[in-house]
Amino acid sequence: MSQVFLTKVGQELQLNHGLYVPKTKGLRVLIVGGGVTGMTTAWALLDAGYDVTIISSKWASLEDRITSQIAGALWEWPPAVCGQHTNPISLENSKVWCMTSYRAFDELMKALPAEEHGVRMRTANFFFCDPVETMPGQLKKMVEIKAVSDIQGFYRDPTLITQHAVNQNAGVVDAYKHDAPVVDTDHYMAWIRQVILSKGARLVTETVTEDLINIEDSLRLKYNAFAIVNATGLSGDVVAGDNTVSPLRGALIRVVNDGKKFPIVKEALCVSHKDNAGDDVDDIVFIVPRNDRVLILGGIAQPNKHTLDLTIDSPEIIRMRERCNNFVPGLADAELDVTPFVQGLRPLRDHNVRVEREQRSRRNGMASRVVHSYGHGGSGFSLSFGCAGDVLGLVDEILAEVSDTVEQERRIVAHL
Repeated sequence: MSQVFLTKVGQELQLNHGLYVPKTKGLRVLIVGGGVTGMTTAWALLDAGYDVTIISSKWASLEDRITSQIAGALWEWPPAVCGQHTNPISLENSKVWCMTSYRAFDELMKALPAEEHGVRMRTANFFFCDPVETMPGQLKKMVEIKAVSDIQGFYRDPTLITQHAVNQNAGVVDAYKHDAPVVDTDHYMAWIRQVILSKGARLVTETVTEDLINIEDSLRLKYNAFAIVNATGLSGDVVAGDNTVSPLRGALIRVVNDGKKFPIVKEALCVSHKDNAGDDVDDIVFIVPRNDRVLILGGIAQPNKHTLDLTIDSPEIIRMRERCNNFVPGLADAELDVTPFVQGLRPLRDHNVRVEREQRSRRNGMASRVVHSYGHGGSGFSLSFGCAGDVLGLVDEILAEVSDTVEQERRIVAHL
């Protein structure tokens, strides 16, 4: 279903600037969660003809940013620089999902200017402290990227280090680059909200604090929905009864990228964990132009940190800034942005990203109509369209199995 959704995305963007309002099937799906996963899933379901209601405890805003807005939002082939999914099943699924998203973002950029949606294609440079051939994990990733024809602009050359005037003391010796979508998350989350509203989505501010399996029937009745999608991210521990969900804390420093204090950085510059690095290590460099004015500096990936109590003066943030300063000459002089520091809790799942139907039965013993999509870690944007397409397929599957019952429910509600 991912490819079907992608084709639809491309067609409607070209014809309708993303604001196509489909004919409804008269069937409603309830989505729990208003981040990038929930919003993109709403887009897929709406285009398939479903009515959609999204409930969320909070929505993207500049006053109180949600996790999706804190994301680095540089598209990456898995595993991501700041990600920790290494499970083979998760990686194989993520490769399919991320390529669907790459193509969808590419269609978006072809159809509409970046000023509309906040997505830009940038050159992403990845640097390494050892030759790539000596790091099996990184070598495998590089070979896979090179082999995917849709990933544009791949080029491997250690001279990228000198081309970008990387500090000789940074310790990098190898590099490659390719083109990658970069999302201005504040801009994009506001835009996609308007897109789904234009398609007829309804947004309701409500907090779900129970396992969906226990309240599924009452929640479906309340919202007249035949199925529910769980896109709650970190709340999956409660909403899905999943004790493998945990926070992966991240933070970014935002500086002004106007060329006055240092040469404008127009490309992403990244140094990933070493192959043998353990958890919670300080060795990531993540320097990415957020838009035409702001440069974001990262990164950290701290497992099982449940609080947002970091400040720009916290020791690990000072070290993070020093790594970036040491990488790009002149960056130490950068002026802080109006919003200088942001932090968030990435929704990590131990084994893999969960995109599947609920396996437990409802209280009445019948099969659940809940579909899960959570645990994306630091790859929510990279996987968003791919996962949404698969969720659509699972919702269609539920409808096919219970079509007679759903039709009866629809008729009853229509006469109320």
